[in-house]
Amino acid sequence: MKRLRLLLVALLLWLPLLAIAQQTADASAAYRVDTGDAWVDTQLQDINHYAERYPDSFLDEVARYAGVPRDYIAALFYTHKWQAGDIYFACFWAKAIDHSCRDSVKAWSRAVPDEGEPKRWADVIASLPTAPTNLHWRALRHAIVASHDHWDRPVTLDATLKRQLGDRAARDRAAATR
Repeated sequence: MKRLRLLLVALLLWLPLLAIAQQTADASAAYRVDTGDAWVDTQLQDINHYAERYPDSFLDEVARYAGVPRDYIAALFYTHKWQAGDIYFACFWAKAIDHSCRDSVKAWSRAVPDEGEPKRWADVIASLPTAPTNLHWRALRHAIVASHDHWDRPVTLDATLKRQLGDRAARDRAAATR
């Protein structure tokens, strides 16, 4: 009987992780992000849509390439109902500035916008201890392109990214030589 109770408690603790993703089409359609970079904002909205359909792949990508425990980001996604784009940005921005994803999450959670104003990542990153530089933005933008490539999802590159990374075939060739 004691084992049965323990099994039941364990099952109840895992239930939120087994639930269907909270990333819905309505949530993605309503999602607005303001990082201060219009290209990044567009891609984060696309990442939201991707996570609606492939939540496990999204979580695996962030865990593997941002170096964040999967259980942590799964809790943000399922239990705390964070938008996938916000999770992605928090974790990959933290990686770009050499901080932990938890630092970005805490900064976002502490942010209190002016009355009637939405939270903005642009304000949150300005409050972090590392001032944003072009190299940080470049690292984030390259990570976004790499994620789209991993997902075999199309991504439109701006002129700078085309110059830096080339087309998809060039990126695939470069990845094969690593």
